[in-house]
Amino acid sequence: MFFVSPVRTSSVWRQLVGASLAVAFGIAVLPAHAEGVLTLDAALQLARDRSRQLPAQDAAADAARQMAVAAGQRPDPTLKAGINNLPIDGPDRFSTTRDFMTMRSIGVMQELTRGSKLNARAARFEREAEVAEANRALALANLQRDTALAWLERFYQERMREVLVTQRDEARLQIDAADTAYRGGHGSQADVFAARAAVALIDDRIAQSERQIATAQTQLARWIGGGATTPLSAAPAMEVVSFHPDELESRLAHHPDIAVMVKREEVAQAEVDVARANKKTDVSVELMYSQRGPSYSNMVSVNVAIPLQWDQKNRQDREVSAKLAALEQMRAEREEATRMHVAELLAMWQEWQSNRERLTRYDTSIIPLATERTRASVAAYRGTSGSLTAVLDARRNEIDTRMDRLRIEMDTARLWAQLNYLIPASHDAAATAASR
Repeated sequence: MFFVSPVRTSSVWRQLVGASLAVAFGIAVLPAHAEGVLTLDAALQLARDRSRQLPAQDAAADAARQMAVAAGQRPDPTLKAGINNLPIDGPDRFSTTRDFMTMRSIGVMQELTRGSKLNARAARFEREAEVAEANRALALANLQRDTALAWLERFYQERMREVLVTQRDEARLQIDAADTAYRGGHGSQADVFAARAAVALIDDRIAQSERQIATAQTQLARWIGGGATTPLSAAPAMEVVSFHPDELESRLAHHPDIAVMVKREEVAQAEVDVARANKKTDVSVELMYSQRGPSYSNMVSVNVAIPLQWDQKNRQDREVSAKLAALEQMRAEREEATRMHVAELLAMWQEWQSNRERLTRYDTSIIPLATERTRASVAAYRGTSGSLTAVLDARRNEIDTRMDRLRIEMDTARLWAQLNYLIPASHDAAATAASR
């Protein structure tokens, strides 16, 4: 045991204890809102404004609607012109007027497509437009979720660095105390080296944390651009998520993945309707005016053409069967995807609830006990009844405990983002209003 000079070290130990109290009660406090900071909502808006996925899906929906209008129109009429019964030998060879059978004809032919068939073709492209709209909602949900995850990753990595920096400052005070004790003949040089080694290890962890912060900024810049380096505001309230397991099935009806599959299923149904409509033939009408030589009468011809579906069971019926099989495939895939999402969301919700309970346990018992252990070790060391090794072990344990608590909180925040941005905020509000 050794004695430390009370005059030289009392202020040092007061600073050490004061810093410990600051860590115990201050680190868990989120920074207050200030001007010039990047909030989560602002990041989401920046990501939405910067996204090119959303305009791409808007363009796809517009293209499908344009095609729906075109598909609902009858085919263009066909203009026909020609020479019939032109002699190729004899005295009237290549004459268009001397032979009574020679005619110069011009006519027009129009296919009279059934209205039900035109409606089925237009409806198919309307369903394609709805698929594009559903894909836009899916892209927006993924955009909001990924942006929130990137924002939260940077937020918690910066908080981890704050913990390490605060603990490093306290550890440096221990170097001063150990050095003072060694010069006063009350401590060993090994204690000085041990205190310096502890600070060096914390510095290494700070360097690693700064690298992780840089990576998080890069990921955030992927979504919001140059504003990724702006200081972050306080984290949003994450005590609740946007749904409860009891309403999971109704919420999944608006899940973007499921909505896309539902719309694709409707496209498959529209293709079945088109295939069934194709089983009914269309009539083509042709009107032709034929001019003969000046000594003969001109003529008018009217022709009707009807396709002969002489092998429906191997052509039209097979096409309908193929479309029905594709529809059944879409329906089965949607049902399987729904079951998968139900299981995934329940697992995430349960883990989110469990993590919140763990955070409460850390705040009420684990972290206070680690802090008290550090405080007791420091007091024992100051009173010459404890060793510096015990202080360093307690300090290391407190750092690890606080870091573990932040990691759990970060995992909980990730789960919150995945659950809260399961459905795009604007789409979710519209769905809620519609249901009411």
